Amino acid sequence: MEERREEAPAAAQLEKSYLKYTFFKVSREWRSLGAEAREESKREFLQVLESSATALSFFSLVGLRGDTDFMILAESPSLDSFQTLVSDVLSTKLGRYLEMPYSYLAMTRSSKYLGSHRHAGQEGSMRQPSSSRFIFVYPFVKKREWYRLPFTERQRIMAEHFKIGHKYPSIKINTGYSFGLDDQEFVLAFEGDDPSEFLELVEELRSSEASMYTELETPIFTCRRVDPATMLSLLG
Repeated sequence: MEERREEAPAAAQLEKSYLKYTFFKVSREWRSLGAEAREESKREFLQVLESSATALSFFSLVGLRGDTDFMILAESPSLDSFQTLVSDVLSTKLGRYLEMPYSYLAMTRSSKYLGSHRHAGQEGSMRQPSSSRFIFVYPFVKKREWYRLPFTERQRIMAEHFKIGHKYPSIKINTGYSFGLDDQEFVLAFEGDDPSEFLELVEELRSSEASMYTELETPIFTCRRVDPATMLSLLG
């Protein structure tokens, strides 16, 4: 009971919403179509995206990974909207040539390890529209030993983790919680304009005590933020 009382102050700091990271890969058959057919399919696809009532962000991975071409990040208070969006997308001409090699579901929630400390833009605060050039996304799982540690010990370890993160103020973290919703425990999405700064942050985090309890943190996706028209144009 004592540990549960320690965790309680961090609860319900923001309105919960669902996050859906859906990665798409275009088949070779689509690229074999004539230019006019490809352009027509892109126009139809764009109309579906622009008419969606769900909050969407768009990212291209063309040339950055070989197994996925673009990613759509959707945020909604309802899971139904994700099903509607994907159903509408797959029913288009372009959708018939799409595969979904990766898909991650998560939910927003305040971090229990922040305690009483608060500052603008910190992990666990309400999501705000972003203009960062890149986001770096990956599923994350901790070793079971982590959850057997007393909460105060976990909070001490995470304080070091946050301290390292504060050394890179241009990199912002958005943590999605997936316990029971998807295979991973978290979906981490770091935002920034300079990939080299994120590289340095991740390299330094490897030496932190918290990293000893990491079970999984791959695959990692470097995603360039684009408008939906550019996302489709980059497909070829």
